[in-house]
Amino acid sequence: MNTLVLEQVSKHFGGVIAADKVSMQVPPGRITGLIGPNGAGKSTIVNLITGMMELTGGTIRLGERDLTTTSPHEVSRAGLARTFQNIRLFKEAPAIDNVMGGFHRHESSSLLASLFALPSARAETRRIREQAAELMERFNMTRYASFPAGGLAYGHQRRVEIMRALASGPSVLLLDEPVAGMNDVEAGELGVIFSELAAGGMAVLLIEHNMRFVTRLCEHVHVLDGGRLIAEGAPKKVVSDPAVIAAYLGA
Repeated sequence: MNTLVLEQVSKHFGGVIAADKVSMQVPPGRITGLIGPNGAGKSTIVNLITGMMELTGGTIRLGERDLTTTSPHEVSRAGLARTFQNIRLFKEAPAIDNVMGGFHRHESSSLLASLFALPSARAETRRIREQAAELMERFNMTRYASFPAGGLAYGHQRRVEIMRALASGPSVLLLDEPVAGMNDVEAGELGVIFSELAAGGMAVLLIEHNMRFVTRLCEHVHVLDGGRLIAEGAPKKVVSDPAVIAAYLGA
């Protein structure tokens, strides 16, 4: 497992600074937090990591591999997966079909085999459906497998999106506000799964406004404000930092 490393990462939109010389690490086997008030630049950082935005300056690496100018498709192939702040699902498709879509980078059947439903393609589809069903069970979503994803409750749609990200078999998982809109019980259930993923060696970057959730799960937290890192360290130390309190509540 490799560490995700950001060095002096910057993103400017004309005169607007969305990220300014941000340096941080997301090591395997740990949940790393990224917090900050609205508009701090958190989602911009995720978009830069995943190749959805071009950097103005700095570098991004996964282990020895340079991802600075890599396309989103190649970033995924390198072993990074993400969820989105705004849920993105195929709303008319069954929940399990949405999860199955996450396995696409592991498919080996040719287009011709799939078009003509050859035995190899059918066998692969069965295998992927079984793996998707296992994920649905892990997330306690089996009973919703055949429901249209868009008709599920908000918290369940979140789970489907997280399962789809995990289906790609990532070594690094980027979670952009995964428990937004959930109650404490729902968030706690997902927290257990996230902790299990980290314990299994995955590198997890958690972006979240739920401070209790962050302080309970994360070993190390980075704080952004105005695109700049203003604090980092153990959660309890960070949330009591005067600069962090000022960023959230005003000086």
